[in-house]
Amino acid sequence: MPVTIITDSTADLPKEIAEEHGIRVLPLTVNFGDRSYRDGVDLTPQQFYELLRKSSELPTTSQINPPSFVDAYDQELKKGNSVVSIHLSSKGSGTYQSAVIAKNTLGSDRIAVIDSLGYSMGFGIQVLEAARMAREGAVVQEIEERILAGRDSMQYIFGVDTLEYLKKGGRLSPARAAIATVMNIKPILQVKDGELEVLDKVRGRKKVISRIVEIAHERGKDLANQAVAIVHAECLEDAEKLRDMVEERFGPREIFISEIGCVIGAHAGPGTLALFFRK
Repeated sequence: MPVTIITDSTADLPKEIAEEHGIRVLPLTVNFGDRSYRDGVDLTPQQFYELLRKSSELPTTSQINPPSFVDAYDQELKKGNSVVSIHLSSKGSGTYQSAVIAKNTLGSDRIAVIDSLGYSMGFGIQVLEAARMAREGAVVQEIEERILAGRDSMQYIFGVDTLEYLKKGGRLSPARAAIATVMNIKPILQVKDGELEVLDKVRGRKKVISRIVEIAHERGKDLANQAVAIVHAECLEDAEKLRDMVEERFGPREIFISEIGCVIGAHAGPGTLALFFRK
């Protein structure tokens, strides 16, 4: 029985990769005041960041609701397909819970819902792995077991260029943000147990890139036999520099560069740069 892989827009998968591998991507929603946009459908990352700079308030984001998942799952079941549905961390959004509700509503054992405990292309790599397994004929249980077995080894290292959006989102006091800005402090974030936390702080943009590479060396050691991903928010040049440094130092099997979409970008802001790899 064919297996369809379903994910959400926060995986930040390039559209061509999703289409090539038959991955269905359901969009979360970004809200600017009374206007709502489907992430990656009604609003491109470039359009989003333009609106973000002009907005005096941080946009809000909305999870995918259960009926949307019911519709998507039901369509696949009626085609005779099974479904593996992989989504962003349940600690950052209610999207995973919506998917579970939809699965329970349909009551089908042909649906597996997975909490990636991750964000952006970090779990996008896992989605791609699942899609490749599905194409090779793996069944739902095999795919689910593989993704869950490798989930905790994923490393998510984010360099944030500005603290303004963390401040707007209430994650940092205005006073501390102001001090950090004056001192040119750039935080390095990681994902631990499905939640973002500060890992380190450096001064200056150049040190962000070198520190990310250092962390990859400390944790990844040998990246030669794996796929890694780099994502960026309007800083392609930095992403390409990071890619060159990673390729030269580690020589990974595959390396992807993708843009940070509207939902993740609403919390991280322009200038964010991240590297994802397995420990």
